[in-house]
Amino acid sequence: MKLHNLYPNSGATKNSKRVGRGPGSGLGKTSGRGHKGQKARSGGGVKIWFEGGQTPLFRRIPKRGFSNAPFKKVYAVINLDDLNKFEDGTVVTPELLKEMGIVKKQLDGIKVLGKGNLDKKLHVKANKFSSTAQAKIEKLGGKAEVI
Repeated sequence: MKLHNLYPNSGATKNSKRVGRGPGSGLGKTSGRGHKGQKARSGGGVKIWFEGGQTPLFRRIPKRGFSNAPFKKVYAVINLDDLNKFEDGTVVTPELLKEMGIVKKQLDGIKVLGKGNLDKKLHVKANKFSSTAQAKIEKLGGKAEVI
């Protein structure tokens, strides 16, 4: 089989509609667009949501409620596994975490989660702690301080 022997399956292709081609085609003169009007013009027609000039549905329906989403707090999250990089007895602050590259941006603060195990006694300063993280830090004799 060679490239010049290939052809599409029967019924896979259709001839294009040749509009404006005289009386025999059945699509001469106005080319199936009817007479005049917006839909007969080139580039004419309306968007699918257009309602003919009446006030659109999304403007007729009253607004209700309030969304607090723009004001929500987003915390930079770290796990206890990440804190094993520090030496025993270190005071871990948000500035130190950023300096070491554990946290890229502080966002609205730093939250420590309890995933993984902590092997060292640390004094951790953060904006929030999960209850499991706080328990694991204090179990080793460390301190979880909310700033």
